Amino acid sequence: MPEDTAFGVDHALVDRVRSQLQVVDRLGVAFSGGVDSSVLLALAGAFLGPARVVAIMGVSPSLASAERSAAHEVARFVGVPLVEVVTNEGERPAYRANGPDRCFHCKDELFTRISEEVVQAHGLTALAYGENADDARRPDRPGSRAAAEHLVLRPLADAGLDKAAVRRIARVLRLPSADKPAAPCLASRIPHYEEVSPQKLAQVEAAEASLRALGFTDCRLRHHGDVARLELPGVDIERAVSPALRGRVQAAVRAAGFRFVTVDLAGIQSGAFTLPLVQVDRE
Repeated sequence: MPEDTAFGVDHALVDRVRSQLQVVDRLGVAFSGGVDSSVLLALAGAFLGPARVVAIMGVSPSLASAERSAAHEVARFVGVPLVEVVTNEGERPAYRANGPDRCFHCKDELFTRISEEVVQAHGLTALAYGENADDARRPDRPGSRAAAEHLVLRPLADAGLDKAAVRRIARVLRLPSADKPAAPCLASRIPHYEEVSPQKLAQVEAAEASLRALGFTDCRLRHHGDVARLELPGVDIERAVSPALRGRVQAAVRAAGFRFVTVDLAGIQSGAFTLPLVQVDRE
């Protein structure tokens, strides 16, 4: 763990996280392997000691196998044990119905499973997750309501760490996920009110894995029935439709079971399905 002075402008923010965590005896961190939960896990391991921290990952069809493997790599790097919990959000009708509150039902399932299976087994006195200050201000994060109902701590958000600060700290700590693109769960690729099913999730995972093999490391494939809509960073849009790659992109996505392949000129769009519905509800 670097000296606090190595965190530069984020020194005070890191100290706020320390103050929150040092009152905890044994902490469980709901862990996805993304940069937010990775930073939280690393700071918790440093401030409490690895023996007092457990990373907890929910495993279900909505978790891509590549994300699962990457999370284990980060936990090994940090030196904190990782426990997997099988979650069954797919058995919840409200989750499958895929309304704007889908993430609530997913997180509620995760935190319920942790409470039932992990807290007592590992003697945990608190559970935390990696919400940052930017996400805490967004209206399209119903999972935060589930966290609040289960009394899950959010040290990064409460300390005022926004996404930029989290990235800076991750680089200081040299975490493998420091520059990892955001990777929402596979269910986020399915438009709201269209049922979430294992078959659709598997299609999305297979297509995105094939696209990453072609060099598109940051991509999201939106599932519109027979139509796959690709969201890519602007720099990759031209590559995807270039003569050299267009046919390979089309073949890769069709192999996952789609008939038509489109590229969205708007690029990567965080919250594209949820934000419009949430904003309408708030009006």
